[in-house]
Amino acid sequence: MEIITGVERRRQWRDEEKLRILAELNEPGVKCSEVARRHDISRGLLWQWREAQRRGRLAAEPPAFLPLQVVPELAAPEPPGGSAALPYTGAADPGVEPDERIEIVLPDGTAVRVTTTISAGILRRVLAAVRT
Repeated sequence: MEIITGVERRRQWRDEEKLRILAELNEPGVKCSEVARRHDISRGLLWQWREAQRRGRLAAEPPAFLPLQVVPELAAPEPPGGSAALPYTGAADPGVEPDERIEIVLPDGTAVRVTTTISAGILRRVLAAVRT
């Protein structure tokens, strides 16, 4: 039994502590309730942290700005057979899906191409993996 004599205050958890506690959940045979009890927190709070981690809001490394350079659109590749092609106008051919990709070139020359529909959380994880 715990007797609180003063004003109860919420604990402030650093991201490193949250991630360390969440890492315990990944060990084999560990139950969420055991981890919560060991750290004197609710299971619901663990699930909130896990959800934040899954969505990319809770990460070991804070987000950083990267330099960005916009380059002009590249010309269409020459068709096979060596015949001269018509100049590329940017208009899509009938029945051909437009190429909606983003290319990110890192300072070391690594290029990452992703679709425009990628979520911010997944893109964060991809860039973090590429930088390591």
